[in-house]
Amino acid sequence: MKACVVSVFLFLLATNIFVEEVVAAGECGRTPIRSAAASLSPCLSAARNVRAKVPPLCCTKVGALIKTAPKCLCAVLLSPLAKQAGINPAIAITIAKRCNIRKRPAGKKCGRYVVP
Repeated sequence: MKACVVSVFLFLLATNIFVEEVVAAGECGRTPIRSAAASLSPCLSAARNVRAKVPPLCCTKVGALIKTAPKCLCAVLLSPLAKQAGINPAIAITIAKRCNIRKRPAGKKCGRYVVP
């Protein structure tokens, strides 16, 4: 009986670890979307107002994210976290262009928005 309980426990533990690994491999890879969103905090004003100047640190962060995980940027912009922060995805999606990032995913869809 004890061996059966130990086997079930080990099976549940292994299953839980496997499920966590699968869940962790999202659009942002192993980086939790909350962390990816927090890294873009210098972009808040520019993501709310199309006329706001985009801070250089924001451009650096967006450029790095586009280079390493372009789908992550879209996932962050469309996330409930972005909505809670008052980010307008239609404006936020223009940040890469406003930063003059040449290798942005121009023409690609991000939800219902198209990257300029």
